[in-house]
Amino acid sequence: MISRRRFIQATAAAVLVPVQWMQAETKVLFSNKFKVPPLVQSTRSGADVYFDLNVQSGFSKFSEKFKTPTWGINQPFLGVTLRANKGDRVHIKVKNSLDQTTTLHWHGVKLPAKADGGPHQPIAPNAEWNTEFEVIQPAATLWYHSHQLHATGEQVYQGLAGMFIIDDDASQQLGLPSDYGVDDFPVIIQERDFNADGSFRYLTGIEDETMGKQGGLVLVNGVVNPVLKASKSLIRLRLLNGSNATTYHLSFDDQREFHIIASDGGLLEEPIKAAGFTFATGERLEILVDVSDGRMPVLQHRAMSMDMSDMEMSIWESLLMNIMSLVTDTNEENSVVDVFQIDARQVTPEKVFIPSQLVTHDNTKRKISAKRTFTLEMLTGVESLLGFSDPFTINGQAMDMERINHEVKANTSEIWTIENTTMMAHPFHIHNVQFKILAKHGEIHGHELGYKDTVLVQPGEKVQVLLNFPEFTDADTPYMYHCHILEHEDGGMMGQFVVV
Repeated sequence: MISRRRFIQATAAAVLVPVQWMQAETKVLFSNKFKVPPLVQSTRSGADVYFDLNVQSGFSKFSEKFKTPTWGINQPFLGVTLRANKGDRVHIKVKNSLDQTTTLHWHGVKLPAKADGGPHQPIAPNAEWNTEFEVIQPAATLWYHSHQLHATGEQVYQGLAGMFIIDDDASQQLGLPSDYGVDDFPVIIQERDFNADGSFRYLTGIEDETMGKQGGLVLVNGVVNPVLKASKSLIRLRLLNGSNATTYHLSFDDQREFHIIASDGGLLEEPIKAAGFTFATGERLEILVDVSDGRMPVLQHRAMSMDMSDMEMSIWESLLMNIMSLVTDTNEENSVVDVFQIDARQVTPEKVFIPSQLVTHDNTKRKISAKRTFTLEMLTGVESLLGFSDPFTINGQAMDMERINHEVKANTSEIWTIENTTMMAHPFHIHNVQFKILAKHGEIHGHELGYKDTVLVQPGEKVQVLLNFPEFTDADTPYMYHCHILEHEDGGMMGQFVVV
């Protein structure tokens, strides 16, 4: 039986993505052009950099048949790319041209709480929000997105997300691909469902509300099945999982190896050779891909089935999973979804250079000032239907804007243990820090060896992370920590801490 996802994708491929059949070796050549989000226009005065952003509505064409109402930042869908240097003082003016209140959160940035762009910094319709902060962290691929209370999922789904790239002297001296849109490419991966009239179809029932909103079509920078025409033998892909809920398992169809060079918080200490990786919503990853062979590899997502064999499920959880198996592809193992293709046929072959060492991380042993545990809990959809309150909680509490859950001290180090007691994986995100993973079930490998602001916690797993809090203090304005499945965040799986 064909799954819902595979049926939707096959149908969409016939309607949305005309394909050209090539020789067997090259398989299918996608016909939609890879879109590079434009760099935002900025002005500079010494170390001060000024950006003007407009949160707006518009229309986008994901097929030839329909125009879809969308939201974006300085464009109809998604955001323009911001780029700054370590040591810059960034000034951002955000105009909200929507008819709804929104926010823009700088995900992964170390900055004062009042500049964070979380739920406590709302921007009313037709209002402006001005924020500024100094870039104090090393080169990294960060991003920004709506963080409106109880509406983050819907607003990001409409298009309120973009990339924020930080450069520094150390990274620029490594000889890595860094020519934006030429050999250095942003890759924002998302999923969408569509109504019959071409509009986005957001939450439609118990599955979306409980598991988080997934979709039938994968978009890359807002394009279905694009082809990136490479002109250089070595290309850098800055991958962002900007989906609401989907965890991706990515590899190339020809099983080619590549080098992972960076995680959420910046460069790894050395490149790691890999043939695939898993990354959850909110995570970023940078890879170097050698395409000097002139072929046309396709990056693919191999959907994994949920493994319930090691889980102790309640009767309600068991019942829910049986229901889900009837209406979704939950039990379909290893279904393959094409993401985008690289066309390297015009590349002039040349020897590529990949440095053996990248940067040195600060691995200084620090005194631990506190240890905290965060237990992720969720009710099943069945329990929600029966009227139980607070479907998503951390330590038994749902998000409350008036409650500060924790108080931490500036310039100190803490160990946080994130415990997942639920039946599904949760990506856990912490504002204002880049942490290191200390312990988890199994080996810490790949991009998990780097600095992180989001970590995927599997069912029944406990993950320990080491946090070093910057010097910013504000006893009145909190930062957030939360599950980055946006529907879980909106549903209450979020808490607050202040730095004093």
